Amino acid sequence: MVVIVCIFVILAATAAVWHGSFLLEKAAGRLAAHYHLPAVVQGSIIMAVGSSFPELSSTVIATLVHGKFELGVAAVVGSAVFNILVIPGVSGLVGKGLEADREMIYKEGLFYMISVAVLMLSFALALIYYPVAGSQWEGSITRPLALLPVGFYGLYIFLQHQDTVEYRIQQRENGLHAQKIQGGAGRLWLRLVLGLAFIGIGVEGLVRSVIILGDVFNTPHFFWGLSVIAAATSLPDAFVSIQAARRKDGVVSMANVLGSNTFDLLIAIPVGVLIAGTCIIDFSVAAPAMGLLAVATIALFIMLRTQLRLTRFECILLLALYAGFLGWMGVDAFFYA
Repeated sequence: MVVIVCIFVILAATAAVWHGSFLLEKAAGRLAAHYHLPAVVQGSIIMAVGSSFPELSSTVIATLVHGKFELGVAAVVGSAVFNILVIPGVSGLVGKGLEADREMIYKEGLFYMISVAVLMLSFALALIYYPVAGSQWEGSITRPLALLPVGFYGLYIFLQHQDTVEYRIQQRENGLHAQKIQGGAGRLWLRLVLGLAFIGIGVEGLVRSVIILGDVFNTPHFFWGLSVIAAATSLPDAFVSIQAARRKDGVVSMANVLGSNTFDLLIAIPVGVLIAGTCIIDFSVAAPAMGLLAVATIALFIMLRTQLRLTRFECILLLALYAGFLGWMGVDAFFYA
């Protein structure tokens, strides 16, 4: 009975996240047009940060309300894997191929790959300099360590700001101007905030449900974060990217995925540490998951760079890799926990 109730709550919470993402996507897209931002910035900053709010909420709620930082980390890492493998795969199948360009691959892609390394470095430094007494693989992430990825995200914002300035200068030289919104941008900002509220309520339901499921099945909460919360909170990113793929706008679709993952790794996880002051990370669990994320990222970029597009076969291969990821984590959780 408890499991059935949890499943019902998960479905209802996922619906709330979905509705919130719909409101958010509409508002963010029109605001990006209103402020006349280039396509790559629309995807990697405006839509990515907005659609990544569920992952940020999962870290904050798991840490602040439930005292389970590792559950928030699992949700973010699992969401990053979902974004890298499932969203491009589904978007490519829906859009009958997903186009990319060199700027997106070499700038957004390389910066994202460095972001994975920066977060992994933060975990390693926690294990080296702040080991947990009596544990071989656990370390304490402190606020100074959490500021390392946050500072790196500041560099990312600076680079995007420079691109935006250059783009606007070019648009003015071509005689183009920002799109004006009838009635101003106030209503759109209100709609965006309402969407974020729906997402926050949905994420709370997800976190509470997976904690109960972990206790009922006597499995690590980390697994449920990697699978259930990750998939549910990735719906906004999936919605934004699939819609862009349907419009044959592969650059916005892929930039949203990469920008969302960059935000998740460099902001969503450190925010939990900054709130709690210090958090324990189990390196033996986090390292394999981060390693798989790195492998998935490399696989995606090899496929994108070969022809600057994802073919139908490559999309199916990405989805098969995600199924293998879930299978591996499931076996580890249910049989070796």
